[in-house]
Amino acid sequence: MNRRRACQLFGLTTASALHANEKETFQLRYLLSSAMYGEMSLAEILPEIAKTGSHGLDLWCRPHGNQREQIDDMGHEKALSLFQKHHAKPTIFTRYGLGPFGLAPEMPIAKKFGAKILLCGSQGPSEPTGQEAKAAIKGFLEKMKPHVAAAEEHGLTIAIENHSKQPLYHPDALRYFAEINQSLHLGIALAFHHLYKFTPEIPALIRDLGDSQIPFIYFQEHSEGISKKVPKEIEMQQMPGFGGGLDYKPIVKALKEINYTGYCEIFMHPVPRGVPILPSSPEITAAINKSRAYIEACLSEA
Repeated sequence: MNRRRACQLFGLTTASALHANEKETFQLRYLLSSAMYGEMSLAEILPEIAKTGSHGLDLWCRPHGNQREQIDDMGHEKALSLFQKHHAKPTIFTRYGLGPFGLAPEMPIAKKFGAKILLCGSQGPSEPTGQEAKAAIKGFLEKMKPHVAAAEEHGLTIAIENHSKQPLYHPDALRYFAEINQSLHLGIALAFHHLYKFTPEIPALIRDLGDSQIPFIYFQEHSEGISKKVPKEIEMQQMPGFGGGLDYKPIVKALKEINYTGYCEIFMHPVPRGVPILPSSPEITAAINKSRAYIEACLSEA
C-alpha cells in the first residue's frame, strides 16, 4: 500500500471520530497575498498579516508584485530579520515564471525562509478532457517526479494551480491528478475562478479530491474585471462578499466535511497587474477582512 492511499484510508477510518468535534474545532487557515498590495514594501505589508488573521505570507514576484525581488535586493539576511521582527514567515513562494520544471534554484531559498509551499502552473496540452486529460496528467506527473523528490528533500510541497489553457484545468484532469498522484509533496492549488464554467461541481470536486490533494485554495471568483479595466466595484467582485455570483456556503461546507487542513487565501487580480487593489494598505486590509468575515459567516452556517 502506497503512502498516499494509506493516508486516504486513515482519513476514512477516522472520519466518524472527527465528525463529533468538527463543529467546535474546524478552522480555515488563511494566508495573505503580497500581490494584493502591488509593489508596496515588505516593511509595510508584514504588519498586515496579523491584522487579516493570516498565518503567513504568500510571496509574489513581478508582474503581480515585487516582494520576492525585494528580498534579493535587500539581502536574504536582512529580509529574514525583517520577517522575524514581525513574527512572520513567507509560507508560500509563488513562482509562475519558473514553471513546474524550473523550481530547483528556488527550493533552498524557500527552505531558508521557512516556506512550506512552492506554487506554479502545469505544462502540456491546453485544457484536455476525458482520456486525453488522463494521459496528459499521467505524463506531467511522471516528469514531475525528480522535482517532487527535490521538494521533499527541502521539506516543501509543490502546489500546481488548475489554470486555464494548461493541462491541469478541467475537473476531469483534477480528478485524474488525485487518482494518479502518490506524493504528499505534490498537490493542487485549487482556484475557483478557473472553475467558473463548472461552478456547480466545485463542492463535489473538493470532496473527490480530499484534504491530502489540496494544500492551497484561492478564494477568488471569476469576473470580467480579471482581464480588463472596469469600474473598481466590479473589479472587486472577484473577492468573496463583494457582490459576485459565487455561493461560498456549499464550498466551505465541503471543506468542513473533508476536515480541510491546507491553506486558503482571499485574492483578486487588479488591472493592470502589479498595482495595489486599493490605494492604501489599511483599505486593502479592510477589504480582505470584509471577505474573511463573509467566509466565516458562511462557515458558521455549514
